[in-house]
Amino acid sequence: MPGPADNDRGEQASLRRVATLVAHGAPPHEVFAAVTKEAGRLLGANYTAMARYDTDDTRTIVAAWSSTGPTFRVGDAMTLGGQNVPTQVFQTRRSARIDDYGRGTGPISAAARGIGLRAAVGVPVIVEGALWGVMIVGSRREPLPAGIEDRLAGFTELAATAIANAQARVELRGFAEEQVALRRVATLVARAAPPAQVLTAVTEEAGHLLAADYAAMARYDPDGARTVVGAWTSTSAPFALGSRARLGGRDVATLVFQTGRAARIDDHTGTSGQIGDVVRELGLSAAVGVPVIVEGALWGVMIVASRAEPLPASTEDRLAGFTELAATAIANAQARVELRGFAEEQAGLRRVATLVARAAAPEEVFASVTEEAGHLLRADYATMHRYAPDGAMTVLASWSSAGPSFAAGSRWSLGGQNLQTMIFQNHRPARVDDYAGVSGQLAEAARDFGVRAGVGVPVTVEGRLWGVMVVGSRAGPLPAGTEARLAGFTELAATAIANAEAQAALTASRARIVATADATRRRIERNLHDGAQQRLVSLALKLRAAQATAAPGAGRQAQQLDRIAAGLDDVMDELREIAGGLHPAILADGGLHPALKTLARRSTVPVDLDIQIHRRLPEPVETAAYYTVAEALTNTAKHARATAADVQVAKHDGVLRVRVRDDGRGGADVSHGSGLVGLMDRAEALGGHLDLYSPPGEGTTLQITLPLDDPTGPGLPPEAAGPPSPGQDVRVQRPGGIER
Repeated sequence: MPGPADNDRGEQASLRRVATLVAHGAPPHEVFAAVTKEAGRLLGANYTAMARYDTDDTRTIVAAWSSTGPTFRVGDAMTLGGQNVPTQVFQTRRSARIDDYGRGTGPISAAARGIGLRAAVGVPVIVEGALWGVMIVGSRREPLPAGIEDRLAGFTELAATAIANAQARVELRGFAEEQVALRRVATLVARAAPPAQVLTAVTEEAGHLLAADYAAMARYDPDGARTVVGAWTSTSAPFALGSRARLGGRDVATLVFQTGRAARIDDHTGTSGQIGDVVRELGLSAAVGVPVIVEGALWGVMIVASRAEPLPASTEDRLAGFTELAATAIANAQARVELRGFAEEQAGLRRVATLVARAAAPEEVFASVTEEAGHLLRADYATMHRYAPDGAMTVLASWSSAGPSFAAGSRWSLGGQNLQTMIFQNHRPARVDDYAGVSGQLAEAARDFGVRAGVGVPVTVEGRLWGVMVVGSRAGPLPAGTEARLAGFTELAATAIANAEAQAALTASRARIVATADATRRRIERNLHDGAQQRLVSLALKLRAAQATAAPGAGRQAQQLDRIAAGLDDVMDELREIAGGLHPAILADGGLHPALKTLARRSTVPVDLDIQIHRRLPEPVETAAYYTVAEALTNTAKHARATAADVQVAKHDGVLRVRVRDDGRGGADVSHGSGLVGLMDRAEALGGHLDLYSPPGEGTTLQITLPLDDPTGPGLPPEAAGPPSPGQDVRVQRPGGIER
C-alpha cells in the first residue's frame, strides 16, 4: 500500500501539473477541468466539481469529474439556499462539509442525492480577496476523511490564480480594446469632425465595447424633453435620430437629469413614463446612463442597455470615458459655432457701422440694423420702434424671415404686459418666453403673427430713452445672451440717431443764421430807406428851396448850393445802391423771375436767361438763388474774361436747380474766395448743395440745388432722426473727376 510519502509525492505531482497549465496561461476552462480531475483522483473521491457564484444568488458548474456514475453538467445553474455545501460556503466564506446528504435541504441537496452522493466537502475559491466560487469533492459511500479541506485548498489556490490571470488578461484585452476605441473617437474629435459624426461614433464604439444590445446619446432640451442625437443597436432598429420624448417617470434618462449623476436600472419591469414605455417596447431589461457634462453644465446622457441581464458593475466608469470625449466634441463644436457667430456678428456690426460713419439716412440705418439683428440672432422677426410723447409707439423698421410682421410706419398704443411697454416703463432689457401670458395691443398683434417668444432692448440716445428694438421667435424661447448681442446693434442705431440729431441741429442753426442775416439786411435796408434816405431827401428839397430864394447876384453862394445839392444827389444814389444790395426790393416785391432779369440786364457780360419758374418760391430759396446768380455774374465780369454767360433756373423732383455758366478762362476754386464759400454755406443751411466745375481754359459752371419741401432745412421727421438727404457735401468737379 502507498505510504504518506507516496501520497505527498502524488499530491505534489498533481499540483505541479495544474501549476504548469496555469503558468502556460491555459484557458480557465482547461485549468478548471484539470483541477477537478487531479483533486478527485488524488483525494480518492467519487465526484469533484467547481462552481461559480453568480450575482442572482445561483451557483453555476464550470467543471465536473466523476470516477463512476453520473455527475453535474458544466453550465448547470441552481439557486442557492437550504442545507448544502455550496450554500454554506457562500454564506460563511469558509470551508464546509456534509457527512450525510440524506439530511440536506434545498434543490442542490436534492440534485446531489440524485447522482448518489452521500457526503461532500467544499472549499471557497477566493480571487483577489473576493469570493468567486467553490470547489467540492463528494463521496457515494462514506464521509470524507478529516483534513481533506486543507489538501483541497492547494488546488483552489491554483484555480484562483488561473482565474485571476484570466481576468487580468480579459481586463487587459478589454483595456486595450477600450483604448483603441477611445483613440478612434479622439481622432475624430481632434480632426474637428462634425458633432453628429462624433456622437454616432461614440455611441457605436461604446455599444460594441461594453457588449451592450443598445446604446444611445440624448440631449436634454429646455422644454423638458430629451432628443436622440446618436443611436446604435446590435439587433433590430434603434431610436431614430432626432426622436423626442418627454422626461418624467422612472427611467435612466430622467434619473440622470434629476440627479446629474450616473444611474442604472437592472429591471425595467418597474419603469414608467413616456421613455419607459419605449424601453419596454424595445425589450430592454436593464440600462446604465452616464451624464454628458459640457463646460460644467448638464448637456445630455449616454445610455447602454441590455436585453438579457444587468450590465457589469464597471459599466458606469468605462462609459464615462466615452462621454468625456463626446463632451469635448460638443464643447469644441460650440466653440466653433460661437467663434463663427462672433465673426458673423462683427461683420454685421461693421456693415451697420459703415452706414453710420457715412451718415446714411436714418431710415436706411434702421432697416439695416433690424435686418442684420434678425439674421444674426436666428430670429423669425425683428422690429425697431420709436416712443412718442403721447404714449404711443411708431414702427420705424421691420424684418421677418417668413410670414407677416409689424408694418413700418404703423403706430401702436402702449399698455398691458408686453416687451415694448415693459421697456418703456423700466428702461431695461426684457424678455418674454411665452407670449400666451402677455397682454395689450402689441401682444395680440404678435400672437397673430405667430410669435411665441421675444427679447427687447432699449435704444438710448444721449442718456434718454428713445425707442426699443425687439427680436422674436415663432419656435420657442430665444437663447440666453440674446439681450447682450442685441445691445450692440441698438448702440449703433443710437449713434446714428445722435449723429442725425446733431446734424439736423447744425443744419437748423445754420438756417437760422442765414435767415437772421437776411432779416438783418432787410431791416437795415428799411432803416436806410425810411430813416437816413428820407432825411437826405428832405434836406435836398430844403436846399433846392433855399436856392430858389437866393438873392440875385449871389453867384458864388448859388454855385456852392449847386455843389451841395449835387453831392446830396450822389449820396442818395449811393445809399439807394447800398440798400438795394442788402436786399433788393424787386426780389421781395416781384420774386425771383424779375429780380434775375434785372441782374441780367445790369451785367456787363451778355447773359442768356432761361427761367422755368412761374410762381413764387419760399423766401429763403429765392434769396439763395438770387445771391448765387449775383455772385456768379459778378465773378464772371471781374475774373473770367468771358464773352457770354447763361443762367438756367428750373425745378424738378421737389428741388430747385440754378445753373450759371460762362465761356471764360475757368480755374475757379471754392477755397479761394469768401463769395463761393458763402454760397456753399447758404445752400447747405437749406439742406442743399453746391457744384462747381471750372477746368482751366474751359469756362466755369456753378450749380446750386435747393430742396423745396422744407426751405428751413430738413430737420428730423417726427418718427425718426437723421441727416438731410441726399448728400449735403460740396462737390467741386475738377479735371479727372469729382472731389468731395
